[in-house]
Amino acid sequence: MSGAAAAIRRILLAGVSPSSHLPPPTVKLLHARLLRLDLLADLSPLLLRAVSSSGLLLHALRLHSLLPTPSHLTFPFAFKAASRLPDPLAAGVQLHARSLKLPSHSNPHVLTSLLNLYAKCGLLQDAQRVFDEMRHPSTVSWTALITAYMDAGRVQEAVAVARNAFASGMRPDSFTAVRVLTACARVTDLVTGEAVWRVAEQEGIAGSVFVATAALDMYVKCGEMEKAREVFDKMREKDAVAWGAIVGGYAANGHPREALELFFAMQAEGVKPDCYTVVGALSACTRLGALDLGRRAVGMMHWDEFLDNPVLGTALIDMYAKCGSTGEAWTVFQQMRKRDIIVWNAMILGLGMTGHEKIAFALVGQMEKLGTTLNDNTFIGLLCSCTHTGLVQDGRRYFRNMTQLYHISPRIEHYGCMVDLLSRAGLLEEAHQLIEDMPMQPNAVVWGSLLGGCKIHRDADLAEHALKQLIRLEPWNSGNYVMLSNIYSNSGRWEDAAKLRLEMKAKGVEKVHAYSWVECNGKVHEFRVGDKSHPLSDQIYTKLDELGMEMKAMGYKPTTEVVMFDIEDEEKQHTLVHHSEKIAIAFSLLTTGTGETIRVTKNLRVCSDCHTAIKLISRITHREIIIRDNNRFHCFRDGHCSCNDYW
Repeated sequence: MSGAAAAIRRILLAGVSPSSHLPPPTVKLLHARLLRLDLLADLSPLLLRAVSSSGLLLHALRLHSLLPTPSHLTFPFAFKAASRLPDPLAAGVQLHARSLKLPSHSNPHVLTSLLNLYAKCGLLQDAQRVFDEMRHPSTVSWTALITAYMDAGRVQEAVAVARNAFASGMRPDSFTAVRVLTACARVTDLVTGEAVWRVAEQEGIAGSVFVATAALDMYVKCGEMEKAREVFDKMREKDAVAWGAIVGGYAANGHPREALELFFAMQAEGVKPDCYTVVGALSACTRLGALDLGRRAVGMMHWDEFLDNPVLGTALIDMYAKCGSTGEAWTVFQQMRKRDIIVWNAMILGLGMTGHEKIAFALVGQMEKLGTTLNDNTFIGLLCSCTHTGLVQDGRRYFRNMTQLYHISPRIEHYGCMVDLLSRAGLLEEAHQLIEDMPMQPNAVVWGSLLGGCKIHRDADLAEHALKQLIRLEPWNSGNYVMLSNIYSNSGRWEDAAKLRLEMKAKGVEKVHAYSWVECNGKVHEFRVGDKSHPLSDQIYTKLDELGMEMKAMGYKPTTEVVMFDIEDEEKQHTLVHHSEKIAIAFSLLTTGTGETIRVTKNLRVCSDCHTAIKLISRITHREIIIRDNNRFHCFRDGHCSCNDYW
């Protein structure tokens, strides 16, 4: 090779590296020089690659068309250039036709490039036919086909292709393993995902941060947090994405305390969290009602990132609202510079569930004035607002308008809100009829909403019907069995009650325990009914006794008759005095300053007795007490609750 050819070759090689590309004018000058020196035939593959990489797509295709005998070295770059055109199919078909006339057509590199082109055009059948022409598909070819199915949204088929690939003896590289693990995560295919991870370990590619993170994410999506943690702990190199996957995984799978522990461990390691990691941490704070920890998490990112990023802003609004700080949620919403429909819906829902339904309704009017289109989730927020405040007529109107004016078909969630609204208002027959008229099968949430109304309005017959449906839908939920057993007992049907409890025992159904959480000095404290495990237990129970004496002097009597209907919320053998939320409140009174707001989160519904008692405690202590149970918010001030005793 001449000195000029060698010099041009060095320039072209430098220009096709992944990190740098030659400017288009430079590529054109090199092309012209090769033509003058009659060196095009020798360096055409390299020149074609440089032209394509520099974005001169039509130039690359013209250059390829002028080659007298294109080879397996040039066709891949031509197909790649064609696939990047706005309309790649026409150029791709021409290239395909030309390749069929040449021996190079059967080359796996040529066929894989052609497969990618058809996949880019959305022609999966043609891509599959091209793949089927390959006698011995390479790892790259298998990966291209898997990716084609994934990009088309046919992830289940992508996993099936991957299984065939491994069955044929394909040895994956890092990119293949990542793609297949990602596909398994999307369809929660644990069996295939674990098999791929084992192969990755055997092939020595499991040490790659990308492969390990994909495996971690696969385990997270499949709900296998112990295995996800095992992968995470073995990773020698942990980037922000890996930390985010494990933090978000714990938050999404119902382990908020572990999520926050890792989030702050990440901070101690000096790793800056990305947007999705912060969202996971805020979600965990929301679950625990840990407002101060949420504020700490917010401090780890620049405030402008929350105002400019709807994903972060929505998570922050949700956290503030569900921790009972609606004012802070409103401040974030007002300051946000980018508000998409999800941001608006988060604010509407937050206002609705904290008893600010009028502002929620006004916000919808503002949305419409600004031209923001209401969607199905907007109406869920509106219906929830009506449910929490008993606005039956408004709820009916919104439910009717969403179909008649906005042409939105109600989802099962909308029906659930309406059943809840009607049931709480005592319109049990109307609620039951709505369930019967639903165009889809009612789920446990819908039947549970009807049951809630039956509990409030003491309709044992309809409650029995609802509970039988719930037991059919949720055979593992102990509360349903216990509730129906108590209804039988209350009606004198002792044999039925005994039979049901035996059935519950035979199926191994265990009672769901009630928990309450409260945050103090950056730590979340957990309490159970009758809990005496806390170091301050003696002082807590002394405080409860003191409060009990003061409440009794005010005329308080434990509401023991509600035990039959509220049995699933706490364990029957314990006294009403020692319910978990009362213990959490007593602890907070001991550990917080005079006048500080007390915030408690509970995993089950607050019972009637606790609701009455906490109203009195708020008056005795002159404290604002915010309780978030699994149903709604209760803000107690000076002997009154924001729910107006409607929950």
